[in-house]
Amino acid sequence: MAGRSGKGRHKGRTPNSNNVVRSEAEADTTGAPVPSKDDTSQLSSSGDANGVCNGSYSPEIESTNAKAEATSDTSTAPSGQAKQAEGGLHLYPIPVKLQSGEKLELQLNPGDSVMDIRQFLLDAPETCFFTCYDLILHTKDGSSHHLEDYHELSEIADITSGGCSLEMVATLYDDRSIRSHLRRSRELLSASPIHASLSTQLALQHDKMQKKAADGVKSEGLELEGLGFMEDIPGSLCNLMPSSSQVIKCVESIVFSSFNPPPNYRRIAGDLIYIDAVTLEGNKYCITGTTKSFYVNSSTGNILDPRPSKHPSEATTLIGLLQKLSPKFKKGFREILERKSSSHPFEIVQSLLPPNSWLGAYPVPHHERDAARAEDAVALSYGSELIGMQRDWNEELQSCREFPHATPQERILRDRALYKVTCDFVEAATSGAIGVIRGCISPINPTDPECFHMYVHNNIFFSFAVDADIGHISKELASSVQLVFQQGAEHAENTNSCGSSECPSNEASDASGEAQVADGEQATYASANNDLKGTKAYQEADVPGLYNLAMAIIDYRGHRVVAQSIIPGILQGDKSDSLLYGSVDNGKKICWDEAFHSKVLEAAARLHLKPHMVLDGSGNAVKLAAPVECKGIVGSDDRHYLLDLMRVTPRDANYSGPGSRFCVMRSELVTSFCKAEAAERSKSSRGGEVPVAPESAKATDADTEVETKEKQCDAIHDFDTATSGKDPSCDEILLNPNVFTEFKLAGSQEEIAADEAEVRKAGLYLVDVVLPKFVQDLSLLEVSPMDGQTLTEALHAHGINVRYIGKVADMTKHLPHLWDLCATEIIVRSTKHILKDVLRESQDHDLGPAISHFLNCLVGHNSSGGAKNGPNNMQWRAPKKDQVNHRSPQKSSGGRTRFNHVTLSRRSQAPHMHITSEGLWADIQEFARSKYGFSLPEDARSRVRKISAIRNLCLKVGICIAARKYDFESAMPFEASDVLDLQPVIKHSVPVCSEARELLESGKARLAEGNLNEAYTLFTEAFSILQQVTGPMHKEVANCCRYIATVLYHAGDMGGAITQQHKELIINERCLGLDHPDTAHSYGNMALFYHGLNQTELALRHMSRTLLLLSLSSGVDHPDVATTFINVAMMYQDIGKMNVALRYLQEALKKNERLLGQDHIQTAACYHALAIAFNCMGAYKLSIQHENKAYDILVKQLGEDDLRTQDAQNWIKSFKMREIQANAQKQKGQAVNAATAQKAIDLFKAHPDLMHAVQAAAGGSNGASNINRTINAAIFGDNVPRTRGESERAARAAAEVRKKAAAKGLNVRPHSVPVQGLPKLMQLLNLDLGANAEASRDAQATETSKETTDSPTLNDTENVKDNGLVGDHESQAPVGLGTGLSSLDAKKQKSKPKPTS
Repeated sequence: MAGRSGKGRHKGRTPNSNNVVRSEAEADTTGAPVPSKDDTSQLSSSGDANGVCNGSYSPEIESTNAKAEATSDTSTAPSGQAKQAEGGLHLYPIPVKLQSGEKLELQLNPGDSVMDIRQFLLDAPETCFFTCYDLILHTKDGSSHHLEDYHELSEIADITSGGCSLEMVATLYDDRSIRSHLRRSRELLSASPIHASLSTQLALQHDKMQKKAADGVKSEGLELEGLGFMEDIPGSLCNLMPSSSQVIKCVESIVFSSFNPPPNYRRIAGDLIYIDAVTLEGNKYCITGTTKSFYVNSSTGNILDPRPSKHPSEATTLIGLLQKLSPKFKKGFREILERKSSSHPFEIVQSLLPPNSWLGAYPVPHHERDAARAEDAVALSYGSELIGMQRDWNEELQSCREFPHATPQERILRDRALYKVTCDFVEAATSGAIGVIRGCISPINPTDPECFHMYVHNNIFFSFAVDADIGHISKELASSVQLVFQQGAEHAENTNSCGSSECPSNEASDASGEAQVADGEQATYASANNDLKGTKAYQEADVPGLYNLAMAIIDYRGHRVVAQSIIPGILQGDKSDSLLYGSVDNGKKICWDEAFHSKVLEAAARLHLKPHMVLDGSGNAVKLAAPVECKGIVGSDDRHYLLDLMRVTPRDANYSGPGSRFCVMRSELVTSFCKAEAAERSKSSRGGEVPVAPESAKATDADTEVETKEKQCDAIHDFDTATSGKDPSCDEILLNPNVFTEFKLAGSQEEIAADEAEVRKAGLYLVDVVLPKFVQDLSLLEVSPMDGQTLTEALHAHGINVRYIGKVADMTKHLPHLWDLCATEIIVRSTKHILKDVLRESQDHDLGPAISHFLNCLVGHNSSGGAKNGPNNMQWRAPKKDQVNHRSPQKSSGGRTRFNHVTLSRRSQAPHMHITSEGLWADIQEFARSKYGFSLPEDARSRVRKISAIRNLCLKVGICIAARKYDFESAMPFEASDVLDLQPVIKHSVPVCSEARELLESGKARLAEGNLNEAYTLFTEAFSILQQVTGPMHKEVANCCRYIATVLYHAGDMGGAITQQHKELIINERCLGLDHPDTAHSYGNMALFYHGLNQTELALRHMSRTLLLLSLSSGVDHPDVATTFINVAMMYQDIGKMNVALRYLQEALKKNERLLGQDHIQTAACYHALAIAFNCMGAYKLSIQHENKAYDILVKQLGEDDLRTQDAQNWIKSFKMREIQANAQKQKGQAVNAATAQKAIDLFKAHPDLMHAVQAAAGGSNGASNINRTINAAIFGDNVPRTRGESERAARAAAEVRKKAAAKGLNVRPHSVPVQGLPKLMQLLNLDLGANAEASRDAQATETSKETTDSPTLNDTENVKDNGLVGDHESQAPVGLGTGLSSLDAKKQKSKPKPTS
């Protein structure tokens, strides 16, 4: 990848090509050591890749090794000498001569393509506004080569021999290129989307405060005085949105002139375009764009005067011309480039799939005139290309799947191409679906009923997913549907083959009424979800020769639109016999093909589906390895496509009846069950005991505590142990997907009964094992969901469908925060379906009032409404009664409202005016009871967390409201003006990189074992792969950054940890949302890292943000909030503010006792933290009292023989000993102050025997819960990163650094790192705010050398021992890290840079 040398910063970007992106983690990972503390400034001093991102998504970022080399002077390298960086890639300096005559230097690799070079030049400040040029390569022998865009340098010349140079030569503009140039110029001049993170802003503010403090200006420290701001959650909405940066204005306007298009006599003279520009000085210019350049013409009024003006100004670019015309433009443009270059690269790079925001800026920003924006909005393209050929999405996708993938490099190229094409498809499908719903795209079957309309736009097939009762509201409509079937017989098979479940088939014309209803059920919301999940499953199976369509589901304004790519030739009907596999008429006729069956059979083996025999309508037996209703199609491209995959897993035996046709198991459950069943059979074959879940697990009593279920938990633990590994016999466990369906199975009764028993056993496995294990994980905080989204993800990860959330709520009544979370999610999901009905039947001018009225009915007390039938709202629900006879019994009581669109649109009163609070909550209770089997309590309306419910509902429906303070005690807290936007909610099948995911899992396992070196290698390798496949803006990349930060944190490299954690925070904010729980935990980790760097005030500001985000997502009553309180208390304790620390600790104790119980192990952690705090204050009696309580809880939960219980007992003995010592000192008349108490704690921690016991307690079991790790951290007085992963909490190694620094005589604060030699915050965050980059690098190099010389290393143990400050145990690895850190000592010693003279 291209990169700059010399004074420039590395800004390379990769265009949308197949060239591989090299990332910062793409170092030589074989034996790559974890950076030591000595390398902190080296890791954090160099800036990352930077620059303008235009149409790309993968920035090139310097590698870790390259950062270490950045301090050397690269300008002295001779021409042609290779510079090895970025994972062993050799870069060669190539000078580039610009059009202006200036020169810059690129670092190129022979494998770089010409598109890579163009993209870099597009991002460089000197060349970002050049768009129309050719590249000429001059070689050493004097020859010149014209570079084509898609060629690699190695194909043209050998740049490794040196003497090569590049030259930019201006080329002629044409109509397309000059408009592209104008668009690019507008992008550069517009308020560019720099997504500045609040963490970056906090760091900037902190630096300013430090400068003021250095100048003698005192600043008050931050006080999170309590707990007060946590209670005013609605008022905190104003603080959630980041402050927008000041807009830099360069020019008043640049618009297409009304003189366009050029008259013919000027066209043949070379005029292509006319532009009207108004500068900040107030001067108006009419600019002519020709094939060669831009110049100011002499036009002044309404008559075109094409002659150059009296003061001729001409330039090859528009920006170059404006710089000559306006000094203010030149200054402003320079400021824009400086702002972009000073921002973190992750704040600039494009995000392909940004999340919806449920909050908008308040006050609402003024909508200013923008002629350029108006011009872009004139043409309603809805995602299609206005000029040129439309993209063939299916051909692009299938061609990418056919890429070779035998080697790692080939797999990266393939995964990258698939990811990019799929993301582009989702973006185009979203735009097209909005056009369909708004009525801007005409259907291809306009004479059919509206619910059956189909659309083709931008080579994407669109259809509505509607419930069955919509298509069968009355007999008249049913008969019209029958007529549609008959009229569409000639093309129905083709349209159905497009993957649209609601498309009629030609064989369906003679189907019975029940079959039509069953077909209509396939068009429900559930079937669309299942189809998408089935498509994902077959994509992950990745069987050669078996293809699936690109698919996306778009929910917008109450409608659900299914978007799919189009099978070649299917709309033209050139293959009437294209159906080779499956059925289009619910099993009456089943097609079968041997070649197709062999491919499906291979996929079935990977999906644990059993080949079986099915009888068709004529009684013929057909062997299938997929659901009967799937459709195997051969397109005109001779590819085999498998469609309509609504049931790739068997039906859930726990849900029966016609209304549960699409209640299927999750693929995660099938995989887990097959592993468990294989382990059970393996034990049976060896004669061992089989772990079977007890029957009592089926119905867990809500009041039963966790400790009374020891037998059940033991069985679950044994079952987990049996299923933890990969058993080859797991592949032999196969399930029949067509049991418990209306289709007739062939074969003997014994075989059919065995298949049914196997599926029924999987259902019992879900109820008897998976659900109790999930509840156990929730109780032990192994899984800690914060909001509805994370709860849903946790359920799905365990293989549990959301329809079981009512059972989970009943099983967690003893945990108030979990019951509230489940109840809130049930309420929100029930409300979502009702709100979608209202939106679907509302006109454009009623959307804002309808949403605000609905929200007022939900959280307010609106009982007036427009209904004449009183608070029961019967008139509003009346349409549902007409549909009951046409629905199955379970569907008819769903509490969902359906309207006849034609009749409602003609009503004089808007539909939402009939809604009242009482009627709405009655519908919610009815839906919750019918759908989830959960009875909401009578006081559910008053108990629901209103702000969390509103946030969850807005995210699910796509509503954006103003970020202002709402009075939820009033009857109508919302106004119509509060509703700012209605956004589409998208579900897609964007592929994931399985190889990187496997590396992540392996790295987590190594981290849990304490092997930091291997964990670092695996995480950086996963980061490198993901960076190349998805680019930086992806949640999996954020996970990699978090784990890398954790490794560096445990290794004592706080600077490197902050660098990685800052990246994770930016990615989470941009990919997950500003208030996502993972973003909150990112701020919490950032705070702990800053605290480790002695930046406690900055750490507390991040903790304040953490508490704000947690309060929005989960409310103030959550164990994670209590844990955050403990971390805040530790920070105040370290800076000596014990009173504030005690308030936070006591509040954390109250929360844990109320939420988890007085005997929970997390409550013991609070007692222990209080004991440590009282010990620091010298109140030893209180320390003994609180530690005794912690000891009693540990004895009750873990037993007296557990190492953690014994450790608590040792703490009690220590506190008693210190009390005796304090009394003895008092008798001698010696006063004991806080400093003496702190010194006593440090001496006690240095005791070898106690240290050994603590080490055994922390590292004795990999299966220890997060709470146990929290206790171990509290024992050390250290804070650990609070994240969602299991292996991310352990005792950190900062104590080692502190003690060694003290031995060297450095200035050390309690529980902080040495003050001397700290890197600047802006260096840690990869921000370049200095004007002289070279001076900054030289200063960093000097600082690095100084720190290397003066700072102690992990191998300075002997010196510390000689000073008598620590015991012999100091040479051991820190507790919780095992031998991982010790094994790094030798490599750290080897990689330690030599001091500069």
